[in-house]
Amino acid sequence: MSTTDQHPGDEIEVPSAEALGSMSDEEVMIIGAEADGVHIVHRRERYPIAGTRAEKRAERTIAALFVLAFLSAVGFIVVFCGAVPFEWHLPGQGSQDFRYFTPLLGALLGLSLACIGIGVVLWAKWLMPEEEVVQDRHDDPSPLPEQIMTSATIMSGLNDFGVARRSMLKSTIGLAGAALGAVPLVALVGAMIKKPNKGAGQSLFHTMWTKGVPIVYADGRRVGPDDLLPGGLETVFPGVPGGVKAGDSPTLLIRLRPGQVVKARKGQSSYQWGDYVAFSKICTHAGCPASLYEQQTGRLLCPCHQSQFDVLLDAKPIFGPATRSLPKLPLGVEVVDGKQYFVAQGDFPEAIGPAFWERP
Repeated sequence: MSTTDQHPGDEIEVPSAEALGSMSDEEVMIIGAEADGVHIVHRRERYPIAGTRAEKRAERTIAALFVLAFLSAVGFIVVFCGAVPFEWHLPGQGSQDFRYFTPLLGALLGLSLACIGIGVVLWAKWLMPEEEVVQDRHDDPSPLPEQIMTSATIMSGLNDFGVARRSMLKSTIGLAGAALGAVPLVALVGAMIKKPNKGAGQSLFHTMWTKGVPIVYADGRRVGPDDLLPGGLETVFPGVPGGVKAGDSPTLLIRLRPGQVVKARKGQSSYQWGDYVAFSKICTHAGCPASLYEQQTGRLLCPCHQSQFDVLLDAKPIFGPATRSLPKLPLGVEVVDGKQYFVAQGDFPEAIGPAFWERP
């Protein structure tokens, strides 16, 4: 018989299913390993005498990691549910603690995952038996005795893991796993609790831009027609009381170069003011900030997936996965103390970003 056709179980005498049923899981596991071409070269318990101080110390260390993972996951949920403010405010018009919201979420979730991962690795390294094996390759199907031996191997591994007799570790890893499992549920379901088309700035149908709203920089200063050089670009926001409280308002204000002419979409020729145009900064493909502007060609690039929009074609997509033009903001000016400042003449006439269908 060739080596390819030889079944690993032919190399040793495999007891019957009845005989295997009378043995311990570890005995059956060793026989099964040999029958399957797995030779145990070295195997010893980390702690031959159960319950020693060293074993308890290792167990407490791993349990502490699982508790820390649980607390981190709970902290993520608490921060996500509003313990840390997330609403953006202009400097001087509200708390600036919103800047800690996203870093805290990332740090807490990362710490929870890291603690569970480190805890499981240390569990295997410090508490499970030390073992070295050599395995032969084979592709033959397994008969019933080998299936029984495989089952015993799994049970023996479970016994080696020590979940049943280490109640502290079982409780703490269950606690950490439950808290970590709740994290995606909170993140996915939490945003659905409040109806999105209710409340100022939270509507799917409108942004915070309305007729007469001042156009301001991030620090709250008003924007005037003399602020940008030809070919310049600036991210601007609606100057509303209390600051911007929604993520759909960032807008790109662009000053065209001499000789550049925008081919406006139907009904939007009056949206431009002089050589200034304004478009939503939120890419219509995946919501990334489309803010890389090539002033010589009038192309606007989204760095996430390389969608390109032609400003001279009213921000029409000409490359990449985006299929819809960037919404355009109607511009106007008002005079304050003898100086002109930009204001919005209304809201965007189309939906912002990729998350909603076009409005009529």
